[in-house]
Amino acid sequence: MSQPVPIPHGLPMERDAGPFDPPRQITRLREARPVSPMVFPDGHEGWMVTGYDAVRQLMADTRFSSRQDIGVLHVPYETPGMPAATEPSPQIPGVFIAMDPPDHTRLRRRLTGAFTVKRMKQLEEHIKDVAERQLDELACLTPPVDLVKEFALPVPSLVICELLGVPYADRETFQVNSAKFLVKDLPLDEKMAAYGALTTYLSELVTRKRAATGEDILSDLARHDDLTIEELTGIAFLLLLAGHETTANMLALGTFALLEHPEQLAELRANPDLLPDAVEELLRYLSIADIFYRYATEDIELGGETIGKGSTVVVSLLAANHDARRFDNPDTLDIHRKARGHLSFGHGIHQCLGQQLARIEMRAGFDGLLRRFPTLKLAIPAGEVKLRTDMNIYGVHELPVTWTETAR
Repeated sequence: MSQPVPIPHGLPMERDAGPFDPPRQITRLREARPVSPMVFPDGHEGWMVTGYDAVRQLMADTRFSSRQDIGVLHVPYETPGMPAATEPSPQIPGVFIAMDPPDHTRLRRRLTGAFTVKRMKQLEEHIKDVAERQLDELACLTPPVDLVKEFALPVPSLVICELLGVPYADRETFQVNSAKFLVKDLPLDEKMAAYGALTTYLSELVTRKRAATGEDILSDLARHDDLTIEELTGIAFLLLLAGHETTANMLALGTFALLEHPEQLAELRANPDLLPDAVEELLRYLSIADIFYRYATEDIELGGETIGKGSTVVVSLLAANHDARRFDNPDTLDIHRKARGHLSFGHGIHQCLGQQLARIEMRAGFDGLLRRFPTLKLAIPAGEVKLRTDMNIYGVHELPVTWTETAR
C-alpha cells in the first residue's frame, strides 16, 4: 500500500541527479508510492505511475486507452514540466500509437511483416555495412567532430530511409522538422508548422508511391487500397520519426555513457561478445523515451490504488527501469546485467514495432565505433555536453569527440 508522500504538482522531468539518472523527485515518489496522485498546473487531478510492476501491468491493460480524443491531454508543449490543459486532440489518421483496438490492430497488422525478427536478421549485414561506411567518413575527418552529426544521426536515418523508401537526399527536411516537433516548450503554432511541413512532404511521397510502387515498406503499404492517403501519411510520419530519432539518441547518449564509464568501455572493447547485453543495459539505463499518457476508460485498481474513470495517467518508463524492486543497483550502469525485461520499448499492444531494428543498429554502431576508434574520448568536459532536456526524446544535442588513432 501507499505511504504518505507529497503529491506532485506538475511533472518533475529535470534529470537533476545526473545526466543518466531519473529526477530525484520521481525516485522518491516511486519508493514511497509507485502509483501516486498528481495535480496538473490547471488543477486537474490525475495519476503518475513510476513502479516497474505497476507500469508493466498498466501498459498490458487495454482499459487504459491511448486515445488522445477521449480525455483532456496534458502534453509539455509550452513550458518546461507540464502545461495547462488543451482540448482533447482529435485522432490523427494512421498514427496508431494513439489508437486502441480495433483501429490500432488494423493498422499495426499491416506492418508486422515488415519488422519481423527474421526480416531484421536478413538486414543485419547491410546495416553493418551502412555503419562501417559512415565510420569510414568519420575517420577521414580531423577531430574534434560532433558524433551526433557525423555518425549517430546519419546511420539510423540512412537505414530508415532505405526501408521506407524515403529519399535520403531529403534528410534536411525531415531531420530539422522532426527535431522541432519534439521540442517540449516550442510554441504550439511552431510545433504544428513543423508537423505540417513533415506531413505535407510525406503525403506527396506516399501519393507518388501509390501511383508507382517500389520495393520498400511505404510502397508495400500503398498497395493496400483500404488504407487512405491520410492513413499512409500518418504511418509514414510515425515510422520516420521513431525510426531515426530514437536510435540516433541512443547511439550518441550511449557513447557518452560509456565514455563516462571507462572500465566498462575497456571491457566491452576487449570482449565484443558482451555487446548484446550491453545494448539492453544501455536501453534500460538511459530510457530516452520516458513519459507516456494513458486514459482510464473505467474505474481500475492498480498498485493498491483506484484509478477513476476518465483519469489522465502519466507513465514514467525511466522510473520503472530504475526500480530497485526489479533491478539491483538500478542507477548503476552494468554491462554484465541481464536487463531483458526492461520497458524501454514499452509493453503490451503498443510495444515498439521497430525494436529489433533498433537493437541491430545499436550493436552495429557501438561495435564499429569502439573497434575503429580505440582512443575515442570527449573533446570537452562532460559537464559541458549539451543534453536534450528540452526535448521529448532525451539524448545529447551534440557530442564533441576526439581521437589520436583509428583502426580497421
